[in-house]
Amino acid sequence: MPDCFHIFSIIGQNKQKWYMELKFCGAAREVTGSAHLLTLDDGYKILLDCGLYQGSDDDMENFNRNWYFNPSEIDCVVLSHAHIDHSGRLPFLVKSGFTGSIYSTHATRSLCAIMLLDSAKIQEYDARYQDKQLRKQGKSGSIKPLYETKHVSETMKLFRSISYDQWFTIREGVEILFRDAGHILGSASVTVRINGEKYIGFTGDIGREDRPILRDPEPMPVVDYLICESTYGDREHVSKPIEDELFLKLIRETCVDKGGKVIIPAFSVGRTQDIVYILDQMFNEGLLPENIPVFVDSPLAINATQVYGTHPECYDDELNEYLLEDDDPFGFNSLTYVRSVEFSKSLNNLKSPCVIISASGMANAGRVRHHIANNIEDPKNTILLVGYATPSTPAGMLRAGVKELKLFGQWLQVKARIERIDALSAHGDRWEMLDFIKNQQHLKGMFLVHGEYDVQAEWQGFLEEKGFSNVHIPALRDTYTLYDETP
Repeated sequence: MPDCFHIFSIIGQNKQKWYMELKFCGAAREVTGSAHLLTLDDGYKILLDCGLYQGSDDDMENFNRNWYFNPSEIDCVVLSHAHIDHSGRLPFLVKSGFTGSIYSTHATRSLCAIMLLDSAKIQEYDARYQDKQLRKQGKSGSIKPLYETKHVSETMKLFRSISYDQWFTIREGVEILFRDAGHILGSASVTVRINGEKYIGFTGDIGREDRPILRDPEPMPVVDYLICESTYGDREHVSKPIEDELFLKLIRETCVDKGGKVIIPAFSVGRTQDIVYILDQMFNEGLLPENIPVFVDSPLAINATQVYGTHPECYDDELNEYLLEDDDPFGFNSLTYVRSVEFSKSLNNLKSPCVIISASGMANAGRVRHHIANNIEDPKNTILLVGYATPSTPAGMLRAGVKELKLFGQWLQVKARIERIDALSAHGDRWEMLDFIKNQQHLKGMFLVHGEYDVQAEWQGFLEEKGFSNVHIPALRDTYTLYDETP
Protein backbone atom coordinates (compact mmCIF):
# COMPACT_ATOMS: atom_id res chain seq x y z
CA MET A 1 0.00 0.00 0.00
CA PRO A 2 1.30 3.49 -0.76
CA ASP A 3 2.32 5.64 2.15
CA CYS A 4 0.39 8.74 3.20
CA PHE A 5 2.12 11.96 4.16
CA HIS A 6 0.65 14.90 6.01
CA ILE A 7 1.07 18.48 4.84
CA PHE A 8 -0.23 21.31 6.98
CA SER A 9 -1.24 24.20 4.78
CA ILE A 10 -3.42 27.28 4.86
CA ILE A 11 -4.68 28.45 1.49
CA GLY A 12 -5.66 32.11 1.41
CA GLN A 13 -7.29 33.19 4.65
CA ASN A 14 -9.39 30.08 5.13
CA LYS A 15 -8.28 26.82 6.67
CA GLN A 16 -8.95 24.14 4.11
CA LYS A 17 -8.13 20.52 3.53
CA TRP A 18 -5.32 20.65 0.99
CA TYR A 19 -3.80 17.69 -0.78
CA MET A 20 -2.01 16.52 -3.89
CA GLU A 21 -1.39 13.13 -5.38
CA LEU A 22 1.94 11.89 -6.72
CA LYS A 23 1.90 8.84 -8.99
CA PHE A 24 5.00 7.15 -10.39
CA CYS A 25 4.35 6.19 -14.00
CA GLY A 26 7.88 5.35 -15.17
CA ALA A 27 11.55 5.08 -14.10
CA ALA A 28 10.31 3.50 -10.87
CA ARG A 29 12.91 0.90 -9.85
CA GLU A 30 14.08 1.28 -13.46
CA VAL A 31 16.56 3.66 -15.05
CA THR A 32 14.52 4.60 -18.12
CA GLY A 33 11.01 5.76 -19.00
CA SER A 34 10.85 8.76 -16.65
CA ALA A 35 7.26 9.91 -15.95
CA HIS A 36 5.82 11.22 -12.68
CA LEU A 37 2.27 12.54 -12.39
CA LEU A 38 1.39 15.30 -9.94
CA THR A 39 -2.35 15.90 -9.45
CA LEU A 40 -3.35 18.98 -7.47
CA ASP A 41 -6.39 19.21 -5.21
CA ASP A 42 -8.58 20.71 -7.95
CA GLY A 43 -7.65 17.98 -10.44
CA TYR A 44 -5.00 19.93 -12.37
CA LYS A 45 -2.50 17.36 -13.69
CA ILE A 46 1.21 18.04 -14.25
CA LEU A 47 3.33 15.31 -15.86
CA LEU A 48 7.02 15.55 -15.00
CA ASP A 49 8.84 14.03 -18.01
CA CYS A 50 7.42 11.59 -20.54
CA GLY A 51 10.23 9.19 -21.36
CA LEU A 52 10.62 6.12 -23.51
CA TYR A 53 11.63 2.84 -21.88
CA GLN A 54 14.91 1.67 -23.40
CA GLY A 55 15.74 -1.98 -22.89
CA SER A 56 14.37 -5.46 -23.44
CA ASP A 57 13.20 -6.59 -20.01
CA ASP A 58 10.21 -8.91 -20.52
CA ASP A 59 8.38 -7.27 -17.60
CA MET A 60 8.57 -3.91 -19.41
CA GLU A 61 7.67 -5.21 -22.87
CA ASN A 62 4.40 -3.28 -23.13
CA PHE A 63 5.39 -0.22 -21.11
CA ASN A 64 5.83 2.17 -24.02
CA ARG A 65 2.39 1.48 -25.51
CA ASN A 66 0.44 1.83 -22.27
CA TRP A 67 -0.39 4.72 -19.98
CA TYR A 68 -1.07 4.74 -16.25
CA PHE A 69 -3.26 7.80 -16.71
CA ASN A 70 -5.57 9.28 -19.33
CA PRO A 71 -3.37 11.34 -21.71
CA SER A 72 -6.24 13.68 -22.61
CA GLU A 73 -6.59 14.65 -18.93
CA ILE A 74 -2.97 15.86 -18.57
CA ASP A 75 -2.94 19.65 -18.40
CA CYS A 76 0.77 20.17 -19.03
CA VAL A 77 4.12 18.44 -19.22
CA VAL A 78 7.23 19.84 -17.53
CA LEU A 79 10.32 18.37 -19.17
CA SER A 80 13.65 18.12 -17.36
CA HIS A 81 15.80 17.46 -20.44
CA ALA A 82 15.88 16.03 -23.94
CA HIS A 83 17.27 12.53 -23.49
CA ILE A 84 14.86 10.03 -25.02
CA ASP A 85 14.32 8.19 -21.74
CA HIS A 86 12.87 11.47 -20.45
CA SER A 87 11.20 12.91 -23.58
CA GLY A 88 10.74 10.02 -26.00
CA ARG A 89 7.03 9.33 -25.52
CA LEU A 90 5.87 12.92 -25.94
CA PRO A 91 4.69 12.35 -29.55
CA PHE A 92 2.81 9.24 -28.42
CA LEU A 93 1.23 11.32 -25.66
CA VAL A 94 0.05 13.79 -28.30
CA LYS A 95 -1.11 10.95 -30.53
CA SER A 96 -3.06 9.61 -27.53
CA GLY A 97 -4.99 12.84 -26.97
CA PHE A 98 -2.77 15.29 -25.06
CA THR A 99 -3.29 18.91 -26.13
CA GLY A 100 -1.69 20.90 -23.30
CA SER A 101 1.60 22.81 -23.12
CA ILE A 102 5.07 21.27 -22.83
CA TYR A 103 7.43 23.43 -20.76
CA SER A 104 11.20 23.13 -21.18
CA THR A 105 14.35 25.20 -21.42
CA HIS A 106 15.26 26.72 -24.78
CA ALA A 107 18.09 24.25 -25.44
CA THR A 108 15.92 21.27 -24.50
CA ARG A 109 13.33 22.32 -27.06
CA SER A 110 16.05 22.63 -29.73
CA LEU A 111 17.38 19.17 -28.97
CA CYS A 112 13.91 17.60 -28.83
CA ALA A 113 13.20 18.90 -32.32
CA ILE A 114 15.94 16.65 -33.76
CA MET A 115 15.84 13.79 -31.25
CA LEU A 116 12.11 13.10 -31.42
CA LEU A 117 12.19 13.24 -35.21
CA ASP A 118 15.07 10.76 -35.22
CA SER A 119 13.15 8.51 -32.82
CA ALA A 120 10.08 8.57 -35.09
CA LYS A 121 12.11 7.70 -38.19
CA ILE A 122 13.75 4.77 -36.39
CA GLN A 123 10.36 3.47 -35.30
CA GLU A 124 8.92 3.81 -38.80
CA TYR A 125 11.92 1.93 -40.22
CA ASP A 126 11.72 -0.80 -37.56
CA ALA A 127 7.99 -1.26 -38.20
CA ARG A 128 8.57 -1.70 -41.94
CA TYR A 129 11.43 -4.12 -41.29
CA GLN A 130 9.37 -6.24 -38.88
CA ASP A 131 6.46 -6.29 -41.33
CA LYS A 132 8.81 -7.52 -44.03
CA GLN A 133 10.15 -10.28 -41.77
CA LEU A 134 6.60 -11.41 -40.91
CA ARG A 135 5.68 -11.61 -44.60
CA LYS A 136 8.78 -13.71 -45.26
CA GLN A 137 7.54 -16.12 -42.59
CA GLY A 138 4.11 -16.23 -44.19
CA LYS A 139 2.51 -14.44 -41.28
CA SER A 140 -0.09 -11.71 -41.55
CA GLY A 141 -0.44 -8.61 -39.43
CA SER A 142 0.80 -5.07 -39.44
CA ILE A 143 3.42 -3.66 -37.09
CA LYS A 144 2.74 -0.01 -36.32
CA PRO A 145 5.31 2.42 -34.93
CA LEU A 146 4.63 4.01 -31.57
CA TYR A 147 4.36 7.32 -33.42
CA GLU A 148 5.29 8.84 -36.75
CA THR A 149 7.06 11.98 -37.92
CA LYS A 150 3.73 13.82 -38.26
CA HIS A 151 3.15 13.37 -34.53
CA VAL A 152 6.53 14.97 -33.81
CA SER A 153 5.47 18.05 -35.79
CA GLU A 154 2.29 18.27 -33.72
CA THR A 155 4.29 17.84 -30.52
CA MET A 156 6.79 20.60 -31.24
CA LYS A 157 3.95 23.11 -31.65
CA LEU A 158 3.06 22.55 -27.98
CA PHE A 159 6.49 23.46 -26.59
CA ARG A 160 6.85 26.61 -24.48
CA SER A 161 10.46 27.58 -23.71
CA ILE A 162 11.51 29.10 -20.39
CA SER A 163 14.88 30.50 -19.32
CA TYR A 164 16.79 29.24 -16.30
CA ASP A 165 16.27 30.88 -12.90
CA GLN A 166 12.92 32.53 -13.64
CA TRP A 167 9.69 31.62 -11.90
CA PHE A 168 7.05 31.07 -14.58
CA THR A 169 3.30 30.89 -13.92
CA ILE A 170 1.70 27.97 -15.74
CA ARG A 171 -1.71 28.68 -14.21
CA GLU A 172 -3.04 30.69 -11.29
CA GLY A 173 -1.37 29.54 -8.09
CA VAL A 174 1.13 27.23 -9.83
CA GLU A 175 4.65 28.28 -10.85
CA ILE A 176 7.69 26.36 -12.08
CA LEU A 177 11.41 27.10 -11.91
CA PHE A 178 14.20 25.58 -14.01
CA ARG A 179 17.75 25.54 -12.67
CA ASP A 180 20.75 24.20 -14.55
CA ALA A 181 21.30 20.53 -13.68
CA GLY A 182 24.64 20.31 -15.52
CA HIS A 183 23.73 16.97 -17.13
CA ILE A 184 23.36 17.73 -20.85
CA LEU A 185 22.71 20.89 -22.83
CA GLY A 186 19.51 22.47 -21.48
CA SER A 187 19.06 19.98 -18.64
CA ALA A 188 17.24 21.32 -15.59
CA SER A 189 15.95 20.51 -12.17
CA VAL A 190 12.28 21.37 -11.76
CA THR A 191 10.69 23.11 -8.78
CA VAL A 192 6.91 23.45 -8.62
CA ARG A 193 5.58 26.16 -6.28
CA ILE A 194 1.93 25.92 -5.30
CA ASN A 195 0.03 28.89 -3.88
CA GLY A 196 3.33 30.56 -3.08
CA GLU A 197 4.12 28.24 -0.18
CA LYS A 198 4.34 24.54 -1.08
CA TYR A 199 7.33 23.25 -3.04
CA ILE A 200 7.69 19.96 -4.89
CA GLY A 201 11.10 19.31 -6.45
CA PHE A 202 12.31 17.00 -9.21
CA THR A 203 16.06 16.74 -9.67
CA GLY A 204 15.86 15.36 -13.20
CA ASP A 205 19.26 13.85 -13.95
CA ILE A 206 21.95 15.36 -11.74
CA GLY A 207 25.12 16.32 -13.58
CA ARG A 208 28.66 16.69 -12.35
CA GLU A 209 31.00 19.47 -11.35
CA ASP A 210 34.06 20.28 -13.46
CA ARG A 211 32.69 18.47 -16.51
CA PRO A 212 33.50 19.63 -20.04
CA ILE A 213 31.31 22.14 -21.88
CA LEU A 214 28.51 22.73 -19.35
CA ARG A 215 28.16 24.79 -16.19
CA ASP A 216 28.18 22.99 -12.85
CA PRO A 217 24.83 21.88 -11.42
CA GLU A 218 23.05 24.59 -9.43
CA PRO A 219 21.31 23.61 -6.18
CA MET A 220 17.53 23.67 -6.14
CA PRO A 221 15.47 25.84 -3.79
CA VAL A 222 14.55 24.14 -0.52
CA VAL A 223 11.44 22.05 -1.15
CA ASP A 224 8.93 20.10 0.93
CA TYR A 225 9.08 16.94 -1.16
CA LEU A 226 11.78 15.81 -3.56
CA ILE A 227 11.79 13.31 -6.44
CA CYS A 228 15.46 12.38 -6.74
CA GLU A 229 17.42 10.39 -9.32
CA SER A 230 19.61 7.51 -8.15
CA THR A 231 21.46 6.08 -11.17
CA TYR A 232 24.89 5.95 -9.51
CA GLY A 233 23.76 6.01 -5.89
CA ASP A 234 26.02 3.09 -5.00
CA ARG A 235 29.40 4.26 -6.31
CA GLU A 236 32.01 6.95 -6.82
CA HIS A 237 33.61 8.07 -10.10
CA VAL A 238 37.31 8.63 -10.57
CA SER A 239 38.45 12.22 -10.98
CA LYS A 240 38.76 13.98 -14.35
CA PRO A 241 42.59 13.91 -14.64
CA ILE A 242 42.58 10.15 -14.01
CA GLU A 243 39.78 9.50 -16.52
CA ASP A 244 41.61 11.47 -19.24
CA GLU A 245 44.78 9.48 -18.59
CA LEU A 246 42.87 6.19 -18.81
CA PHE A 247 41.17 7.28 -22.02
CA LEU A 248 44.43 8.27 -23.71
CA LYS A 249 46.24 5.15 -22.44
CA LEU A 250 43.52 2.92 -23.87
CA ILE A 251 43.66 4.60 -27.29
CA ARG A 252 47.44 4.21 -27.44
CA GLU A 253 47.41 0.57 -26.30
CA THR A 254 44.68 -0.40 -28.77
CA CYS A 255 45.43 1.73 -31.82
CA VAL A 256 49.20 2.28 -31.63
CA ASP A 257 50.48 -0.85 -29.90
CA LYS A 258 48.03 -3.41 -31.37
CA GLY A 259 46.80 -1.69 -34.51
CA GLY A 260 43.18 -2.19 -33.49
CA LYS A 261 40.01 -0.15 -33.28
CA VAL A 262 38.39 1.53 -30.29
CA ILE A 263 34.60 1.30 -30.57
CA ILE A 264 32.72 3.67 -28.25
CA PRO A 265 28.93 3.30 -27.92
CA ALA A 266 27.87 6.81 -26.92
CA PHE A 267 24.61 8.67 -26.65
CA SER A 268 24.27 11.14 -29.53
CA VAL A 269 23.47 13.99 -27.16
CA GLY A 270 25.82 14.83 -24.33
CA ARG A 271 28.28 11.96 -24.22
CA THR A 272 29.43 12.27 -27.83
CA GLN A 273 30.06 16.01 -27.50
CA ASP A 274 31.94 15.50 -24.23
CA ILE A 275 34.21 12.87 -25.79
CA VAL A 276 34.89 14.95 -28.92
CA TYR A 277 35.73 18.00 -26.80
CA ILE A 278 38.15 15.95 -24.66
CA LEU A 279 39.80 14.56 -27.81
CA ASP A 280 39.97 18.07 -29.28
CA GLN A 281 41.89 19.25 -26.21
CA MET A 282 44.21 16.23 -26.40
CA PHE A 283 44.85 16.91 -30.09
CA ASN A 284 45.69 20.58 -29.48
CA GLU A 285 48.03 19.58 -26.65
CA GLY A 286 49.83 17.13 -28.96
CA LEU A 287 48.80 14.10 -26.89
CA LEU A 288 46.54 12.38 -29.41
CA PRO A 289 48.40 10.34 -32.07
CA GLU A 290 47.88 12.35 -35.28
CA ASN A 291 47.80 9.29 -37.55
CA ILE A 292 44.82 7.76 -35.72
CA PRO A 293 41.55 8.85 -37.39
CA VAL A 294 38.50 9.49 -35.24
CA PHE A 295 35.01 8.98 -36.68
CA VAL A 296 31.72 10.18 -35.21
CA ASP A 297 29.28 7.85 -36.94
CA SER A 298 25.84 9.20 -36.05
CA PRO A 299 23.73 11.68 -38.03
CA LEU A 300 21.86 12.55 -34.84
CA ALA A 301 25.12 13.28 -33.01
CA ILE A 302 26.16 15.58 -35.86
CA ASN A 303 22.86 17.47 -35.67
CA ALA A 304 23.09 17.63 -31.88
CA THR A 305 26.62 19.02 -32.06
CA GLN A 306 25.31 21.80 -34.30
CA VAL A 307 22.61 22.54 -31.71
CA TYR A 308 25.32 22.73 -29.03
CA GLY A 309 26.94 25.45 -31.10
CA THR A 310 23.76 27.57 -31.00
CA HIS A 311 23.35 27.60 -27.22
CA PRO A 312 26.45 29.26 -25.72
CA GLU A 313 24.29 30.37 -22.78
CA CYS A 314 24.82 26.85 -21.40
CA TYR A 315 28.64 26.89 -21.65
CA ASP A 316 30.89 26.98 -18.62
CA ASP A 317 33.73 29.46 -18.16
CA GLU A 318 36.35 26.90 -19.21
CA LEU A 319 34.78 26.40 -22.63
CA ASN A 320 34.26 30.14 -23.13
CA GLU A 321 37.98 30.66 -22.49
CA TYR A 322 38.90 27.71 -24.71
CA LEU A 323 36.90 29.27 -27.57
CA LEU A 324 39.38 32.17 -27.57
CA GLU A 325 42.09 29.67 -28.59
CA ASP A 326 40.02 27.22 -30.67
CA ASP A 327 36.84 28.49 -32.30
CA ASP A 328 35.72 24.91 -33.06
CA PRO A 329 35.90 22.78 -29.90
CA PHE A 330 34.08 19.94 -31.68
CA GLY A 331 36.45 19.53 -34.61
CA PHE A 332 40.13 18.75 -35.23
CA ASN A 333 42.21 17.57 -38.20
CA SER A 334 41.86 13.81 -37.68
CA LEU A 335 38.13 13.94 -36.87
CA THR A 336 35.49 12.99 -39.45
CA TYR A 337 31.72 13.22 -38.99
CA VAL A 338 29.92 10.43 -40.84
CA ARG A 339 26.40 10.93 -42.17
CA SER A 340 26.03 8.51 -45.08
CA VAL A 341 25.17 4.85 -44.66
CA GLU A 342 27.76 3.92 -47.29
CA PHE A 343 30.60 5.63 -45.38
CA SER A 344 29.41 3.98 -42.16
CA LYS A 345 29.49 0.54 -43.79
CA SER A 346 32.97 1.19 -45.16
CA LEU A 347 34.27 1.57 -41.60
CA ASN A 348 33.44 -2.09 -40.99
CA ASN A 349 35.94 -3.05 -43.72
CA LEU A 350 38.61 -0.65 -42.50
CA LYS A 351 41.62 -2.67 -41.36
CA SER A 352 43.74 0.18 -40.03
CA PRO A 353 43.51 1.52 -36.44
CA CYS A 354 40.89 4.14 -35.64
CA VAL A 355 38.43 5.38 -33.02
CA ILE A 356 34.72 5.07 -33.81
CA ILE A 357 32.17 6.92 -31.67
CA SER A 358 28.67 5.82 -32.55
CA ALA A 359 25.14 5.69 -31.16
CA SER A 360 23.37 4.36 -29.27
CA GLY A 361 24.99 4.43 -25.85
CA MET A 362 23.32 1.19 -24.77
CA ALA A 363 24.10 -0.45 -28.15
CA ASN A 364 20.48 -1.54 -28.48
CA ALA A 365 19.91 0.47 -31.65
CA GLY A 366 21.75 2.49 -34.26
CA ARG A 367 24.95 2.03 -36.24
CA VAL A 368 27.12 1.07 -33.29
CA ARG A 369 25.56 -2.40 -33.22
CA HIS A 370 27.08 -3.05 -36.66
CA HIS A 371 30.49 -1.81 -35.51
CA ILE A 372 30.37 -4.04 -32.44
CA ALA A 373 29.22 -7.05 -34.48
CA ASN A 374 32.07 -6.57 -36.95
CA ASN A 375 34.80 -6.02 -34.35
CA ILE A 376 33.90 -7.90 -31.18
CA GLU A 377 35.60 -11.15 -32.18
CA ASP A 378 39.00 -9.55 -32.85
CA PRO A 379 41.24 -9.36 -29.74
CA LYS A 380 43.11 -6.37 -31.19
CA ASN A 381 40.02 -4.21 -30.72
CA THR A 382 38.56 -2.51 -27.66
CA ILE A 383 34.95 -1.71 -26.88
CA LEU A 384 34.89 1.21 -24.46
CA LEU A 385 31.73 1.66 -22.39
CA VAL A 386 31.44 5.22 -21.12
CA GLY A 387 28.10 5.43 -19.36
CA TYR A 388 25.16 3.66 -17.84
CA ALA A 389 23.45 0.87 -19.78
CA THR A 390 20.34 -1.07 -18.78
CA PRO A 391 21.38 -4.67 -17.94
CA SER A 392 19.18 -6.17 -20.67
CA THR A 393 20.84 -4.15 -23.46
CA PRO A 394 23.98 -5.27 -25.37
CA ALA A 395 26.12 -2.63 -23.64
CA GLY A 396 24.69 -3.67 -20.28
CA MET A 397 25.54 -7.31 -21.00
CA LEU A 398 29.08 -6.39 -21.98
CA ARG A 399 29.42 -4.43 -18.75
CA ALA A 400 28.35 -7.57 -16.89
CA GLY A 401 31.15 -9.59 -18.54
CA VAL A 402 29.28 -11.90 -20.92
CA LYS A 403 31.46 -14.19 -23.03
CA GLU A 404 29.16 -14.17 -26.04
CA LEU A 405 26.63 -11.70 -27.39
CA LYS A 406 23.74 -12.12 -29.79
CA LEU A 407 23.56 -9.43 -32.47
CA PHE A 408 21.52 -9.55 -35.68
CA GLY A 409 20.48 -13.13 -34.94
CA GLN A 410 24.04 -14.43 -34.50
CA TRP A 411 25.93 -15.42 -31.39
CA LEU A 412 29.34 -13.72 -31.37
CA GLN A 413 32.29 -14.54 -29.13
CA VAL A 414 33.51 -11.63 -27.02
CA LYS A 415 37.20 -11.61 -27.84
CA ALA A 416 37.71 -7.87 -27.98
CA ARG A 417 38.90 -6.07 -24.87
CA ILE A 418 35.97 -4.63 -22.92
CA GLU A 419 36.71 -1.52 -20.88
CA ARG A 420 34.54 0.94 -19.01
CA ILE A 421 35.17 4.45 -17.77
CA ASP A 422 32.13 5.46 -15.75
CA ALA A 423 33.76 8.75 -14.92
CA LEU A 424 32.85 9.91 -18.44
CA SER A 425 29.23 9.57 -17.41
CA ALA A 426 27.14 12.74 -17.22
CA HIS A 427 25.41 11.38 -14.09
CA GLY A 428 26.78 12.39 -10.73
CA ASP A 429 28.00 9.69 -8.36
CA ARG A 430 26.61 9.37 -4.85
CA TRP A 431 28.83 12.08 -3.37
CA GLU A 432 28.07 14.48 -6.21
CA MET A 433 24.34 13.82 -5.88
CA LEU A 434 24.59 14.28 -2.12
CA ASP A 435 26.31 17.62 -2.66
CA PHE A 436 23.48 18.65 -5.00
CA ILE A 437 20.75 17.93 -2.42
CA LYS A 438 22.62 18.78 0.79
CA ASN A 439 20.42 21.86 1.32
CA GLN A 440 17.32 19.62 1.49
CA GLN A 441 17.92 18.19 4.98
CA HIS A 442 14.40 18.95 6.27
CA LEU A 443 12.33 17.23 3.62
CA LYS A 444 8.96 15.78 4.54
CA GLY A 445 9.64 13.03 2.05
CA MET A 446 12.06 11.95 -0.69
CA PHE A 447 11.24 9.57 -3.54
CA LEU A 448 14.06 7.78 -5.36
CA VAL A 449 13.58 7.21 -9.09
CA HIS A 450 15.66 6.52 -12.19
CA GLY A 451 17.73 3.68 -10.77
CA GLU A 452 17.90 -0.08 -10.38
CA TYR A 453 16.33 -1.23 -7.15
CA ASP A 454 19.50 -2.66 -5.54
CA VAL A 455 21.34 0.60 -6.31
CA GLN A 456 18.44 2.62 -4.93
CA ALA A 457 18.49 0.56 -1.73
CA GLU A 458 22.17 1.41 -1.23
CA TRP A 459 21.53 5.08 -2.04
CA GLN A 460 18.63 5.09 0.43
CA GLY A 461 20.86 3.70 3.19
CA PHE A 462 23.62 6.19 2.35
CA LEU A 463 21.15 9.09 2.55
CA GLU A 464 19.79 7.92 5.88
CA GLU A 465 23.34 7.74 7.24
CA LYS A 466 23.76 11.37 6.16
CA GLY A 467 20.71 12.51 8.10
CA PHE A 468 17.86 12.25 5.59
CA SER A 469 14.61 10.63 6.67
CA ASN A 470 11.39 9.51 4.97
CA VAL A 471 13.33 8.24 1.94
CA HIS A 472 11.16 5.98 -0.21
CA ILE A 473 11.63 3.79 -3.26
CA PRO A 474 8.31 3.78 -5.13
CA ALA A 475 7.36 0.97 -7.46
CA LEU A 476 5.70 1.50 -10.82
CA ARG A 477 2.12 2.82 -10.39
CA ASP A 478 2.60 3.57 -6.67
CA THR A 479 0.56 6.59 -5.61
CA TYR A 480 1.32 8.81 -2.63
CA THR A 481 -1.25 11.22 -1.25
CA LEU A 482 0.04 14.40 0.33
CA TYR A 483 -2.68 16.11 2.34
CA ASP A 484 -3.62 18.56 5.09
CA GLU A 485 -5.66 17.56 8.09
CA THR A 486 -6.26 21.13 9.26
CA PRO A 487 -9.82 21.18 10.69
